[in-house]
This record gives sequence, C-alpha cells and structure tokens, in this order.
Amino acid sequence: MSVRGAFYKTEAGAQITFDEYGDPDGTPVIFCHGWPSSRSMAELTDGAARELGVRIISPDRPGISGSTFIPGRELLDWPPLVRELAAHLSLGRFRLLAISGGAPYAYATAWALRDQVEAVAIVSGAPPIAGRPDRSGLLRLYRWMLALHATQPALLRMLFHAARPFASTPPPLRLRPVLLKLLQPCDAAVLRDSAAFDSCFESARRAWRGSARGVVADAEIYSKPWGFELREVGVPVRLWHGTKDRTFSVRVATEVAAQIPNCNLRIIQGAGHYSLPIRHIGQILQDLCAPTLPVGRVPSG
Repeated sequence: MSVRGAFYKTEAGAQITFDEYGDPDGTPVIFCHGWPSSRSMAELTDGAARELGVRIISPDRPGISGSTFIPGRELLDWPPLVRELAAHLSLGRFRLLAISGGAPYAYATAWALRDQVEAVAIVSGAPPIAGRPDRSGLLRLYRWMLALHATQPALLRMLFHAARPFASTPPPLRLRPVLLKLLQPCDAAVLRDSAAFDSCFESARRAWRGSARGVVADAEIYSKPWGFELREVGVPVRLWHGTKDRTFSVRVATEVAAQIPNCNLRIIQGAGHYSLPIRHIGQILQDLCAPTLPVGRVPSG
C-alpha cells in the first residue's frame, strides 16, 4: 500500500514529509525530486516500481511543500537528513534516483553516505553550475536567472514571490495545448497524457503552494559550489540523458559523466527532458536495482 504525507522529525526538530510508491516490501530507492517540484513527482515511478518490486521513498526538501523551511541551508545539509530518514524507516543500504534538479542532491548523498548508498541513477540531471565558464548547454531561462542572481539577487527573489500566485494555480485545460507547444515535440507528446502532465506539473504547483521562499532557497543552491568534486563520488552512477534535452544538453551530460569514476552514460536517441523519465522509467529502475549493475552503455532507443 502506498504511503502519502508521512513525516519524521529531524534531530533539530524540523519536519520532513515524504510519500512512498511502488512495492512497500521492495528494494528501497530514495527519490530526489526536480526543481521547482516536490515529493509527488515520484508518482511517475509508481506503476513500474510495483511491477519490478521497488520501494520508492520520496521526501520533500526543506521549505518545499510539506517540509519545514530551514534558513540558510546548503547542499551538504541534505545528506544528514537522508541518513535520518533512512534510520526512521529502518533502512540499511539503499539506492538513489534523481530527476533533473534532484541530481545535485543525489550526488551529495552518494558522496557523503557512501557506506549506505549502493548505486545512483541520474535522469536528465542538472550539472554543477558554479564556476562553469560555458553555460550554453543550459536552458536559456536558467542562463537568464543565473545572470540576474549574480547582479540583482534581491530582484530575482522579488520576481519569484510575484510569480507564486500564478505558478501555484493549475492552468485551465484549454490552455494545455498552448503550453505544450512551448516544449520539444517528444516532450509534448508524452505530456498530452493527463497523468503524466500532472506528475510533472502538479508536483511543481505543490512546491509553490508550500512557500515561494522554499522554492527560492532551493533555486539558489544550484548557483553555489557543491562542496565536493564529482570525481569524489565513488559509488556506481548511471547517467541517463536524451539527445533532445534542451534544459541540459547532452553535451553537458557527457562532460559530467567523464568526471565520475564509476559512471555509465546512457544516451537515449530522440528523448527529451520529460519524455526520458516518463517513457523509460521501467528500464531505469530495472537497471538501477539489478543485483549486479551491468557495465557499459545500454542500447539507445
């Protein structure tokens, strides 16, 4: 039976809220949601996780949806919270699945909790951005936000707060086709399905409804140094990326993969930022939870 809206109290007294999907007795996988997003993003894993015997545990990050806002948090504040979540659920070792903006959190957890993390799957993942001289492989909107944050951070925060009433409200159904025209055709095709659309965008609206400052704090972490190097991530990493991803280009994913010692890059031809996790989640979970992780690249498809 799936669990929704469970929570635990951290040692510092904060609340971290989480959902569970898939098989409650299955292989434990902690899910790292994207940005702006929240724990319900993991709903897209539910069917495949049930079939494959995988237990998905999806927490909200601090300040997102049901989790307590923690002022001044950094990326490396996240792994201790994951360790507490694992202890709360009596997990020993576990695996990590991250989509898009969840990637830095998965890398940080694998780096800090290498005694507990068995393997990591990163799907359409965000790369390290701070100090990156070439940002041409990032979505234009992200490049604009990074530039504004560097010069006028207070203005950017004000714009985020102003956007909250609109970002937290579902668009009328008649406007969905208009929104989908802004995406790559491969992404628009999968998001015409209402369940897929909601798993991606309702999770974002929940984040905004939680608080704008939580979304802002989450965003600002991407612009800062992570506190460790990718070459220091020693656990096995599967890096999945689509050739049609324009949020983070496949060139960026290739550069990231080259920095991780035990990494296999799975390049999927014709897949976009959204279509990759939606269409290939079964293959991703099966690969992540294999008793012995296969070596080498899977066939593109």
